[in-house]
Amino acid sequence: MNHFNRILIRATNWVGDAVMSVPALQAIRERFPNAHIGVLAKPWVADLYKRELFADEVILYTEKSSWRMGLALRPRRFDCAILLQNAFEAALIAWLAGIPNRIGYNRDGRRLLLTRAVPLPKPGEIPRHERFYYLELLRRAGLIDRIPECDAIHLTRPQAATNGARRIGVSPGAAYGTAKRWLPERFAEAAAAIADQRDATIALFGSASERPLCEQIAEQLNGHQVTNYAGQTSLSEFIDLAAGCELFLTNDSGAMHIASALGVPTVTVFGATDDTTTGPTGPKARVIREPVECSPCLLRECPIDHRCMTRVTAARVVEEALRLLD
Repeated sequence: MNHFNRILIRATNWVGDAVMSVPALQAIRERFPNAHIGVLAKPWVADLYKRELFADEVILYTEKSSWRMGLALRPRRFDCAILLQNAFEAALIAWLAGIPNRIGYNRDGRRLLLTRAVPLPKPGEIPRHERFYYLELLRRAGLIDRIPECDAIHLTRPQAATNGARRIGVSPGAAYGTAKRWLPERFAEAAAAIADQRDATIALFGSASERPLCEQIAEQLNGHQVTNYAGQTSLSEFIDLAAGCELFLTNDSGAMHIASALGVPTVTVFGATDDTTTGPTGPKARVIREPVECSPCLLRECPIDHRCMTRVTAARVVEEALRLLD
């Protein structure tokens, strides 16, 4: 465990999970300062890893099958694979790549493919937030002696980012499903009120599929200077733009994780999901939720009246945001 020279890390597939795994990646770099560390990542999250100092290279997972991906990795001669992704496929790729040390949680039927099958934490054994799930993998595998202090997740801020820029970022979508989405008209109402108070412009962010949603919000922001970036930016470009915002309004989403990890004051409306496990971190992050009997349900779509979101008013979000900025 002390002498790995070439380490492959199989990254998680989604932006939010990628951000929450960053403390583990930073811990691996600290533990193996002279090792060559490669991160195997899907193209849509690769930009996040390319900007950080813990990776010597980012390998794009573009092969059409795990068989071909594993064989493509063989010539790189990694001597250790650390699997942050939980899937069976991650272990299969490491085995096909001929990596002699394969470390990951013992789940998804992959025990026989791992040389160090780490037992899953039981409820209550580790802090609830998901960043500790990845750190605990390293501790149980013997890669680190203890969980490092981790009050917040930190991404590297772009050098061009300016604190106090008069721009309000708004990300009204959520890839997991509509149950996580606050009402678009309330995003518009809150953004307009904050922009008026701060004499700020408004930037709308989202994926290409969320562009109509952002257009709907833009239409309700007549009289304000609005730029709709939905579907127009790469992940790296989004990080640059988010870092330059004075404030970020969002749902539980990858955008939320990025903004808060950049140290941008972030206000997030939670409903269907659990902020104690996947919420934003740091002193500049605020969570707003309405306690209802069915939340958190973790459903993609609300089967009733979406009360966890409809009961959160724009005025409440505005009040919290202005208090945070003050």
